[in-house]
Amino acid sequence: MPDPAVSDPAAWLAAAPLLTPRLRLEPLRVEHAQEAVPVFADIRLHTWTGGEPRSFAQLKAQYRRQSVGRSPDGTQGWLNWMLRRVSDGQLVGTVQATLTRPITGGIEAALAWVVGVDHQRNGYAREGALTMAHWLREQGVDQLVAHIHPGNDASVAVARTLGLNPSDTMLDGEVRWIDSGGPGEGSTTGMATRTVRAGTGIR
Repeated sequence: MPDPAVSDPAAWLAAAPLLTPRLRLEPLRVEHAQEAVPVFADIRLHTWTGGEPRSFAQLKAQYRRQSVGRSPDGTQGWLNWMLRRVSDGQLVGTVQATLTRPITGGIEAALAWVVGVDHQRNGYAREGALTMAHWLREQGVDQLVAHIHPGNDASVAVARTLGLNPSDTMLDGEVRWIDSGGPGEGSTTGMATRTVRAGTGIR
């Protein structure tokens, strides 16, 4: 059943704990900052997006803002999950969705994903992003989009798996990818994904 927040202009969806065979998707908490620092410390993660790795203090401040779940003016909903490997509890990356209400109506989610360099080439970005996208669609989100640098082949592959297609729109050097209505090439049909009740094996 769609979350009532989707139709309530004064509210936004809240991130729920999610589970796949290999990953736990934990709603972002300030406490994640300390173990996230070494995961995201590699400058190579900023090749396509710019910027540089953040310190513990910077990440802690960022996570405090993001974990509120909405922008200060309420015009955006912020959903952030940390990806934790089930087998050993290692934090490996993050996925996020920024929710807006376009003038055309409905809810749009702009998706993003980052996996630490040491944990790449394991399919974690695809698995985490697919899980997030499936959950968003279940909640009644109308449109999924992503903004990806045309040279970022790894993220392009993830976007195609999500069922997104490149549009003719570019913003700040990134192509806007738009929803084609469901999972695309390379997706795992029937992937075991479930919502986890708060407090059950997530911390």
